[in-house]
Amino acid sequence: MLTVSIIFLILLFLNMPVAFAIGIASLCYFLIEPNLPISITAQRMVAGTQSFPLLAVPFFILAGNLMNSAGITSRLIRFSNALTGHLVGGLAHVSIILSTIMGGISGSANADAAMQSRILGRQMMMRGYSGGYSVGVIAVSSLITATIPPSIGLILYGYVGEVSIGKLFLGGVIPGLLMMIVLMTIAYVIAKRRGYDSENNIRRASLKEVLQAARESIWALLFPVILVVGIRFGVFTASEAGAFAVVYALIVGFFIYKELNWKNMKECIGQSVLDNARILLIISTSSILGYLITYDRLPQTAAELLVGITDNPTLLLFLIVLFLIAAGMFVESTVLVLLLTPIFMPIIKNIGVDPVHFGILMMTIVTMGGMTPPVGVTMYTVCSLTNVSVEEYMKESFPFIAGVVVLVILLMLFPDIVLFLPNLLM
Repeated sequence: MLTVSIIFLILLFLNMPVAFAIGIASLCYFLIEPNLPISITAQRMVAGTQSFPLLAVPFFILAGNLMNSAGITSRLIRFSNALTGHLVGGLAHVSIILSTIMGGISGSANADAAMQSRILGRQMMMRGYSGGYSVGVIAVSSLITATIPPSIGLILYGYVGEVSIGKLFLGGVIPGLLMMIVLMTIAYVIAKRRGYDSENNIRRASLKEVLQAARESIWALLFPVILVVGIRFGVFTASEAGAFAVVYALIVGFFIYKELNWKNMKECIGQSVLDNARILLIISTSSILGYLITYDRLPQTAAELLVGITDNPTLLLFLIVLFLIAAGMFVESTVLVLLLTPIFMPIIKNIGVDPVHFGILMMTIVTMGGMTPPVGVTMYTVCSLTNVSVEEYMKESFPFIAGVVVLVILLMLFPDIVLFLPNLLM
């Protein structure tokens, strides 16, 4: 496996697409190891995508794209603005609130950050916010989508680790809301110190205006509630919930808001095909590597190595989290979930950590890697869309990332924060 790892890293540094880097590196193992028939590669690629729970991924991606074109996003922005637009650093709070709500719609941190960069990024800078602060808020607040259902990452983690996706969705609600509070607090403190919006005298929205904005956004606000309640009471599985989300988006877009038409629906389908092809190709090639990981007894070796360092469950979990932070800086979150879940799942079960608790920690950490150098996809997305330098982004996003790290430590030490809703409702 050392040879596979070296080849994989070399290909990554040569800017090889991740799916091809995994596939080629895995194929090299079969060429080196004569006892393994190379036909296993094709078998594993096909088998890796033959999963009913995995159907949720393409459905939710399509639903997210449809909802963005259906007028839901613009209404959510108005609602968020009515709630927090009058505060110091108002647009920063609008971005954070929007990420929290959009987490229940898009399911993708990068998609949420890209959308907000186009809509809110330039508005924030025109109002006098620094470029680094603006894109820092947008990028790091998109991390909330890693935990608020329906997180694509949680679906993949549940599929690979054989963990209840319904429990993972419920487990992510409280951490997502806490992350919103932490980021809003940091955004307020920085904005207050720098005097953002101090001279704009933005009027606080009246209760009537807030209720009016909520009424206009009601179909968007209801969606995550219907989703979680439907899964909890067995109305549909997570995969069926994805199909429901698509139908829901079509009904809202065509018949309620009447902003979805055949032209932008065609664009949504085209974008969804590209998004799904990228993810499913990574899943299929990762299945080859997953087979090799099991064949080479890597989970058992990793467990013996970690237990050899310490048998303290808290310290072991801390070491795993540190490894995930480092790995997240270099490899995309989807890949890490698919590759590392089979390795760490036996370990965290042996030390008595709940898989739901670990799933929320893991998704938060590896998704945060997209907001940090050197290979942060979300970081490069928001910087390129707003013409803000990576250096400025790195400097001004640090307080937000530090706040998320403190929250992760809190979740590690107090697992009941994550497990309260799953234990209560399921």
